[in-house]
Amino acid sequence: MSAALDQLRDSPLTWIFVTLLAYRAGLWVKTRTGGHPLAQPVVLAAGLLVALLLVLGVDYETYMGGGALIHLVLGPATVALAVPLYRQAHHLREMLLPLLVAIPVGALVSVGSAALTVRALGGSQALERTMAPKAATTPVAIAVTDQVGGIPALVAVFTIVAGMLGAVFGPALLDRLRVRDPRIRGLAVGASSHGIGTSRSLHDDAVEGAFAGLAMGLTALVTSVLVPVVLVLV
Repeated sequence: MSAALDQLRDSPLTWIFVTLLAYRAGLWVKTRTGGHPLAQPVVLAAGLLVALLLVLGVDYETYMGGGALIHLVLGPATVALAVPLYRQAHHLREMLLPLLVAIPVGALVSVGSAALTVRALGGSQALERTMAPKAATTPVAIAVTDQVGGIPALVAVFTIVAGMLGAVFGPALLDRLRVRDPRIRGLAVGASSHGIGTSRSLHDDAVEGAFAGLAMGLTALVTSVLVPVVLVLV
């Protein structure tokens, strides 16, 4: 019996199923709470998985035996965000100038403020280089951090946390600031909280989700260019 349980625990299929089940539980909680901002399925699923791994004593490498298979589809899923953007292509021309200004400025502020905040708090140079690309989507942030001498595993945590915070608090903050245009809301959420925020925007509004996907991609591109430059300058 013990051998069977160990085999089940070490099976990649087990953790694929558990991950999907945790996300489904997150969706159920979101529905039951009437879409409460704090009831984000990704946040709830991550919390459930962390708690389960700790209780069972399962290490990260074992979990990623199955988690890696889910991670494999992140690339195609990100590319698929181009579909809702294509459907909203008629909005792009009138938003071209705001895009050309807002995305580079936002990325510059994100990279510079992250590095300078770490320095002001007495953090190491490696931590500065790790925090700088946090606004990019996770695969890009990991690649950029590796190239500039940061800690790739740690930037993944920072990036995911940033995405969760943006998805939970971003829409409420935009409501408080009376930002109603779904295009602007999408740009703000996608640029600051990448994939997790974009999924929230897609759920809220098709136009907002399309522009969130666009902002996520452009922010990742601009961030990958700006990070080495800003780190040298600061």
